[in-house]
Parts: sequence; C-alpha cells; structure tokens
Amino acid sequence: MAATRGTTELRRAGVEHRVLSYAYRPGGSAGDDAARVLEVEPERMLKSLVARAGDGLVFALVPVSGELSLKKLAAAAGSKSAVMAPQADAERATGYQVGGISPLGSRRRLPVFVEQTAIAYPRVYVNGGGRGVIVELAAADLVVLTAATLADLTA
Repeated sequence: MAATRGTTELRRAGVEHRVLSYAYRPGGSAGDDAARVLEVEPERMLKSLVARAGDGLVFALVPVSGELSLKKLAAAAGSKSAVMAPQADAERATGYQVGGISPLGSRRRLPVFVEQTAIAYPRVYVNGGGRGVIVELAAADLVVLTAATLADLTA
C-alpha cells in the first residue's frame, strides 16, 4: 500500500501504528463500512468531520456509532455556532477527498476536537489519508500528535 501524507506524518513522528485497508464504496458511510469490514468496534472507529466553527475550520473526531452535535462542537471551539463545512472547503483545506479525510497530514493544520469517550480505549482507528486507508494507533498518540482538545461532542 502506498504511503499517504497521514501515514508519513505518523512514521516521521515515530508513532507506532498499523495501516489497514478496505474497499471504499462511494456513496456509503465510509466509517461504518470500515468498522464492519475490519471488524472494529464502532466506538473505536473515529470519523473525521470538518466543520466551520466561528470564522475557521476545525476537525471533529467522533465514533462512527455516534452523531456529532454541532452545538457541543461550537461550545468546545469557543464559538457561537458551528456548521458542517461544504465538501469543497473541506477538501481544499485538508488536501484529501471526502471519504479519505484525515486529521493526520492535513494540508492546513486545523484545530482538532476529539470526542472524550474515545480515549477510554487504548487504541483507536482513524482515516489514514486516503479512501480505504485506516490507521490504528494509541488514542493518546492521536491526541498528542494532533494537539487535540477532548470534549463531549456527540448528540
């Protein structure tokens, strides 16, 4: 499997990780599909969402089993409101296609907010920077590498 910007960032940082792959299906729910195919608990598979909170874009990482609360994300980001970013904005800011967006190796370094329940698991799964590319890594390493803020983000 070819390296992505996300897997390259992990390697350069010396973060222990494992790269997994699955057959991405356009139009489906990438995170749910990945969790099912890779036999990962949905609570450990984090979807990478890009939202606009206030004047800037942010990442929200929430389990595929949950739903992002934009109100809670706005509060965590110190903004009055938050909305999902248009696909074109998310792709332009991250340099990744929807279905392959990752907080790792993003073209622009965006603030990252992680659902606080995710760190209850020693290891979590996130998109590695390509459609069908998933990385498993320690939850603590994800938080440190992305300088994430832990918050209650789910509805």
